[in-house]
Amino acid sequence: MDSQKRIALLSTGGTIEKTYNESDGTISNQRSVLDIMLASLILRGVLIERVPVMNKDSLLMSEADHECIAAVAALYADSHQGIVITHGTDRLQFTGEHLVRKLGQSPRVPIVLTGAMRPYELRTTDALQNLTEALLAVQLAPPGVYVAMHNQVLRFPGVVKDAKAQRFLRADAGAA
Repeated sequence: MDSQKRIALLSTGGTIEKTYNESDGTISNQRSVLDIMLASLILRGVLIERVPVMNKDSLLMSEADHECIAAVAALYADSHQGIVITHGTDRLQFTGEHLVRKLGQSPRVPIVLTGAMRPYELRTTDALQNLTEALLAVQLAPPGVYVAMHNQVLRFPGVVKDAKAQRFLRADAGAA
């Protein structure tokens, strides 16, 4: 199995992993749906190691959380060919910038952050598309820190969320 590319999938929560609670009608981070999503994909030549880091809405993330994510990413970069981090979109740009500060603009392997604007459990979700794009990007991109969502891959530093347009873009492109 040496020909398989080893990818660490670090999960941190966010909308991509939110689930519906039938008892109170809320959508929140209760359990991960990443295993369900991964089971629906054909991933020949890729060995995914799931690493639960935390399960938080990114609006609740602190600098300590960003540091924790960077430390775990650094650890897995030593033993894997790439890292995908699922993350809430509200603070994804801050984790991306923190990864660049801690690991440099060209870490040993590509590190790709992704998330979703709508939970996997919703009919109009972008979660599976974004996860698929991130899994492909991590195999093709050179070492660096990226976000892969909505049919684009952007390299940090200088990536921001345009909340109005519900997408990520380069800061120099002028986020609203």
